[in-house]
Amino acid sequence: MGPASMWFAGVVALLVPQCASTFKLVCYFTSWSQYRETSGRFIPDEIDPHLCTHIIYAFANIENNRIVRYEWNDDTTYTAINELKTRNPSLKTLISLGGQNMRPELFGNVTASPARRSEFVTSVVQFLKTHGFDGFDLAWHTTESNSKRRLSDLVQDLSIAFERETRKNPGSEKLILSVAVPAGKETINKAYDIKKISRFADFLNFMTFDFHGYWDDHSHKYTGHGSPLYKSKVDSGVASSYNVDEAVKFLKRKGAPAEKIIMGIPTYGQTFTLSSILTGLGASASGPGTAAEFTKLPGIMAYYEICNFNHGATVERIEEQAVPYSHKGNQWVGYEDKTSVQTKVQYMKNNHLGGVMIWTIELDDFSGFFCKDGKYPLLSAVKQELDKQEPSFAIELP
Repeated sequence: MGPASMWFAGVVALLVPQCASTFKLVCYFTSWSQYRETSGRFIPDEIDPHLCTHIIYAFANIENNRIVRYEWNDDTTYTAINELKTRNPSLKTLISLGGQNMRPELFGNVTASPARRSEFVTSVVQFLKTHGFDGFDLAWHTTESNSKRRLSDLVQDLSIAFERETRKNPGSEKLILSVAVPAGKETINKAYDIKKISRFADFLNFMTFDFHGYWDDHSHKYTGHGSPLYKSKVDSGVASSYNVDEAVKFLKRKGAPAEKIIMGIPTYGQTFTLSSILTGLGASASGPGTAAEFTKLPGIMAYYEICNFNHGATVERIEEQAVPYSHKGNQWVGYEDKTSVQTKVQYMKNNHLGGVMIWTIELDDFSGFFCKDGKYPLLSAVKQELDKQEPSFAIELP
C-alpha cells in the first residue's frame, strides 16, 4: 500500500455500529398476578429471561421490623425467579418492598431510630442472600413531609450495608439498590430528597405514569392519557407538568443524574366513562371505565384487554403527546402501543437516561393470545428499540 493509500486509510471516517445496548430494561411483575383467572393468570414460568436486564418481584412485606415474604407461596416463587438466571446468567433479580398498599406506619416503624434502621437493613441483606436475589428495590411511596429524611437515611444505610457486604465477600458482586420514585412534582418536593437518594441508590425507577385518571379526588373530570410524552393543549396550571418530558426534566433539576433515571412505561391504560357525546382528549367523564374481564379494576385495563376492546372501537392518536387512545360507546382508554413505546425509548436515549422500566410485564400480552402480535409485543418493541445499533463515526488518525 502506497503512502497516499496508507494516509487515506488512517484518516477515513469509518461507519461503525455502537456496541451492544448498555441501557437497563427493568421489568416489574406482581405477586397478585397469579390469582387472575384463566388466560390472565401469570406465574414466573411465563417470563422470557432474555427480554429484561432486571426482573423485580413486587412486593415483600414487613413484620416485627424485618423484611418478610408476602404470599403463602413466595418461597417457591423466589426459586422460580432466580432459576431464570440459569438460562440468562446476565439477568439480575430484585425483590421490591412497599407499593401503594403498604401501610405507611410499617416504614415509619423501621425508620424510627438508627437502631431500628440497622435491624431492618440487616434483615434485608440476609433476606437477599437467603433467597438468591441480586438486589433490593425500595418502593416507599410516601407523601408525608416528615418522612423525607427518614427515607433518604434508609437508602443511605442500605447502600452502606451493601458495600460492606461486598467487602466481606471479595469477588462477589455488590448487591443492587434501586428506589421507586413517583413522578408528581408535589410529592417529590414534599417527601423525596432526590439528591441524597440519587447519591446512594444505583438507579431510580421513575414512575412516569398515572398522570391522568379518574380518581375520587380528581378535580378535573375529563379524559386524559395516563403517560403522555408531552404536554397537550388541554393541560393548564399544574396539569401542564403531567407528562413524561416535564417529569424527567424536573427530576434532573432536583439532582438526579440522567444515567440513574430509569424511565417508566406502563403496559396498562387508564379508562374513563364518558358523560357526553364528545370522545376526544379532555372530554367530560362521569367516572372510571368499567372493570375489565381479567384485571377487574374500574379505571384500569391491561394491554391485552385493550386489544380485545379495540375490536369495533375507534382508535385515535394524540399527535402532540405521541400516544394513542380509543373509544367505544361511552368507554375511553388511553394506552401505549408499539409505536408509542418505541418513541419513548428514542426520547430516553436522546436525553441520555439510564434505561426503561416496565410496569408490569404481566399486563403486556405475555401469551400472545389476545393481540395476535407475538408474545410480549410492547416489551419486545421496547427491547428492539433499546438494542438498535446507532451508527457512529470513528476517526483514526495516522
